[in-house]
Amino acid sequence: MHRTSVIRRAVLAAAAVALAATGCTAQAVGAAGESASPSAASPSASSSPSSGASAAGGAEPTASAPASTPPDKLLMAEGTENEQVRELQARLRQLGHFHRSPTAFYGSMTAKAVSSFQKKQALPATGTVDGTTWERLTAASRKPTAEELRPPTTNELDKPDERCMTGRVLCISKESRTLAWMIDGKVVSAMDVRFGSENTPTREGIFKVDRKEREWESTLYHTSMPYSMFFSGGQAVHYSSDFKARGYNGGSHGCVNVRDMDRLAAVFDQVKVGDKVVVHW
Repeated sequence: MHRTSVIRRAVLAAAAVALAATGCTAQAVGAAGESASPSAASPSASSSPSSGASAAGGAEPTASAPASTPPDKLLMAEGTENEQVRELQARLRQLGHFHRSPTAFYGSMTAKAVSSFQKKQALPATGTVDGTTWERLTAASRKPTAEELRPPTTNELDKPDERCMTGRVLCISKESRTLAWMIDGKVVSAMDVRFGSENTPTREGIFKVDRKEREWESTLYHTSMPYSMFFSGGQAVHYSSDFKARGYNGGSHGCVNVRDMDRLAAVFDQVKVGDKVVVHW
C-alpha cells in the first residue's frame, strides 16, 4: 500500500513537470507571434534603432546628405521670343543699358545689354538671364508702362530742344532721328524720321508750317508726298513709302520723311498753318 502510494505520487509529480514544460513552450511560441502579451515580451523585443539596424544588416543608420542647391534656372537667352523679353528690354532701357524699342526677341543687342547690367551689379556677365539677374533687374527698375513696352518710335527720343518747350511745335531732332509733336512742353505724339542726303541736306533752324497738303506729288522728283506739311520752301514733313520699305538705307531730297502713315495722319489733322517747326541736333 505504501509502495503504491509512493508510485502514485511519483507519477503525479512527473505529470506536473510535463504540463509545466508544455505551458512554457506555448508561451514561447506566443511571444514570437502577434498574440504575445506586452508583459511577456523581453526588453529586446522593442527594438532600438541600433538593434533594428543590426538586425537588418549590421550597419548603423546614417543621416542622409542634404540635397545640393539647384543652380539658378535659365529664364531667357539668345533666341528667346516672348513678352517677358519685351519687359526685360523695357526695364534695361529704363536703366540706360538698352537703346532701342522693345521687340520681344532676345538677340545679340539684348545679350550685350544684359551683360552690361550684370557687370554693374557685380554678377557674372553671361549675357543670359537667370533667376538672380531677373530679381536684381526688377528691384532696380519699375514695371514698364504700356508705352514703354510698345513705344511710338524705334529710336529713343532725346531731351527736347529748349525752343520746343513753349507753344505748338513740330520738334525734329537730327541727333535721335525723331519728330515729336509737342504742345506747351509735352509730347503728344512721336515718330521716327529720315533726313536729306549730304547733297540735299535738311535745313536746320526755326520755321513755321506755311502750307499743308494731304495729297501731293513732288514737282521736281515726281514722287508721292502724302500728308505734307511744308516749312522751308520745298522742304516738308511727309510720309515716305521708301523710308518704310528701306529704312535708313536711303535718304530724302531735303524733306523730313516719316514711315508711320497712321501716326503722321493723326498729327497732320492737329497741326495748323503757322505752328512752329524746330529742326535741331
